[in-house]
Amino acid sequence: MKLDHLSRKLAVIIHADVVDSTALVRQNEMLAHNRIQSAFKRFSRIIDSYGGATRELRGDALVAEFERASDAVVAALAFQVANREFNLALGDDLRPSLRIGISLGEVIVADHTITGVGVVLAQRLEQLAEADGIIVQGSVSESVPDRIPLEFKSIGERKLKGFNRPVRAFSAALQKNAELPAPEAYSEFRAAAADDFGDASKHRSAGYRPSIEELLEFPDKPAIAVIPFQNLSEDPEQEHFAEGITEDIVAVLSGISDLVVTDRNPALAHAQRTLDVREPGREMGVGYVLEGSVQKSGGRLRITSQLVDTQSGDHLWAERYERKLDDAFAIQDEITREIVIALSVKLTYGEESRTWSEYTSNFQTWKLFQRGMAEQLKFTQEGHDQAMRIAQRIRQLEPDFAMAKVFLGWVLQSGARYGFIKDAGAAVAKAEKLVREVLAEDDRNADAHTLLGYILVNRSQHDEAIAHGRLAIELGPSVATNHATFAVSQFYVGEHAASLTRMKKAIQLTSYPPDWFLAVLGDAYRSSGELEKARVVFEHLALRMPRSLMSLTRLISAYSDLGDAVRARHAAGELMAVSPMFCVSSYMRAMPFKLETDRESLSNTLLSAGLPR
Repeated sequence: MKLDHLSRKLAVIIHADVVDSTALVRQNEMLAHNRIQSAFKRFSRIIDSYGGATRELRGDALVAEFERASDAVVAALAFQVANREFNLALGDDLRPSLRIGISLGEVIVADHTITGVGVVLAQRLEQLAEADGIIVQGSVSESVPDRIPLEFKSIGERKLKGFNRPVRAFSAALQKNAELPAPEAYSEFRAAAADDFGDASKHRSAGYRPSIEELLEFPDKPAIAVIPFQNLSEDPEQEHFAEGITEDIVAVLSGISDLVVTDRNPALAHAQRTLDVREPGREMGVGYVLEGSVQKSGGRLRITSQLVDTQSGDHLWAERYERKLDDAFAIQDEITREIVIALSVKLTYGEESRTWSEYTSNFQTWKLFQRGMAEQLKFTQEGHDQAMRIAQRIRQLEPDFAMAKVFLGWVLQSGARYGFIKDAGAAVAKAEKLVREVLAEDDRNADAHTLLGYILVNRSQHDEAIAHGRLAIELGPSVATNHATFAVSQFYVGEHAASLTRMKKAIQLTSYPPDWFLAVLGDAYRSSGELEKARVVFEHLALRMPRSLMSLTRLISAYSDLGDAVRARHAAGELMAVSPMFCVSSYMRAMPFKLETDRESLSNTLLSAGLPR
């Protein structure tokens, strides 16, 4: 990128990191990671409420930007107060504490990230802070108005790495017996709507609402490292086979949605110096390691493979394959396919991965199908366009592949539903034609019944949708998508409690629920009156899918339901920036509610946030 394309400006920067994160990870890697991410999410909400913006999350560090020094310092204090309270409520000693540095300096903005001397200075100041402490630059302390009850104590001029001149540094704290200032907009709203909010003390720390993430734990996206398969044969030719199968597995795994595959080069370096795969797995920050071996014996080839949990060292899955050594390339494809399907079942989609694989024996078709699903589940115009190209390619390669028709039907229906296709009516009609062709050949295809149920509920043909949804579950009881899609139909019909129960079942059948599962789960919580749970789910969805209509409309509804007008209006502003032509009436026309009360409830919450009618 050329320098002319970069934007420079003066900004107040927060840099925060977790104190002694390595020690926390050693206690319990997965729990530590979840707790650290929870802390950053809570801090980001507070930053947002004070008019700041979280610009970057890097492992155990956070970078945020503010226009005003006072907002940055108060937001930092608000978080430290809230985080201490949160940690005290935990039942163990795994309690992430942050130290925070705040600077005023020039930054460079590019691709929604910030760099420059201001960021470096904030990081250096943060390193001077104690646990739960805040250190600010002298110019930051001087920029805070006297009316704000903060106390700054000089810690002297400090020589900081990378800076030629000493920097005046101050610790920041709230004055004794003073009340933590709330954001100006929040204060104005609280004064105007005291009856709705009740006791203001319940909303201390910038309206920070006690999180229930401990109750609603969402797994992190599974991450795996593939250790190069070992050649146990005396035949050096099998080295190429071992390398080939490793490369194939990495390539196919990388195309699976919701699975993070690390680069194999560091894995290779680790494999050469250690026999314990937990060590390289933990060092690379992955939860799982796949290792295996290849051995030729006479005219047969034996391949072993096993999946290891890097935290516990437990073997979650292991398999041995023996094949007659006729066609090495055919064997390589076959074994890669079997291994990848097993891992997908174990780490992501659950048993539906195996179900999908049974529709075709063509490995290339199956790989394309996996890639297409990953694109379609992004719910973006670009993802839709790519999924459409892949779906059409699959039909060219294998016209009789039933799932090719079902997959294309999903892409057409989803594209029409979310506005990615101009002629929505024609797209849905084509999707229905395809799925009915599949059912005419095999009326026990559960995936086809699931898609047809979704098409019908979006047409407000509620009874028929419910019937096809029930049949899909009878035919495919272990397939999570069948349960999740049926939960959608139940939600629109008004069977709220049943929808919630069904959606929980769908999530139990997956190791890592796709984004749209969370959207449906939150809808079910909201319609069942469990508003706090709906908020937590929708905030998590917004972290997964920022700047998405799917997440922002739901976030607005959650905040409006809870009377948090400030956050609702902020989310509404984000939505209008993403979709300037958005209006509630057009959005609601696509909502096939059977009950008018459900329609009015959602419409009113969106309108109350200031969205155009």
